[in-house]
Amino acid sequence: MQREGVEALEASGVLDELYSMIDAGQLQLEGKDGLIQQLIKAGLERGLRAALSDNLGYEKGNAEAALFPNSRNGSYPKTVASVSGDVELAIPRDRDGTFTPSLVPKGSRRLEGLDEMIISLYAGGMTVRDIEHHLTATVGTEISRETISKITDEVLEEVLMLCVVFCFWAGLFVSPAHFGSPSC
Repeated sequence: MQREGVEALEASGVLDELYSMIDAGQLQLEGKDGLIQQLIKAGLERGLRAALSDNLGYEKGNAEAALFPNSRNGSYPKTVASVSGDVELAIPRDRDGTFTPSLVPKGSRRLEGLDEMIISLYAGGMTVRDIEHHLTATVGTEISRETISKITDEVLEEVLMLCVVFCFWAGLFVSPAHFGSPSC
């Protein structure tokens, strides 16, 4: 489906100028303030604004907005880590404080996909320190070793539990301590 969308944009000629700018070095694709990061920002902010409109029951600029009990109340800044680096967002809010964004949940500091990348690097044999350095050097996202450890530990607990369940199912006696976790 996504490939079809790109093919349709290419066929229409919409991407020709963009490709020319990339080829000429006038447009940076990756890194801080690169095109990919800005597309992520624009897409998320558009989705957040649409979710707020849905929550309020009217679109921004609607002449009948004053008839509704709740209204828009600006935005607040939030930086989230993504697979393309840190993205600074303007999270919209409402006067009553009833808007709870699901696209970028309150309290979350990472977008979906980054956890999977960390787990993949860990499964590939990288240490927590190596992962921290890799994310800083390649993606431009600074995530603490403690956060990386929490992410890998969550997955490790699930894997260990599956190992214990499999061994039980297979009729093997294996102590949970064998897997390095006395809590299983």
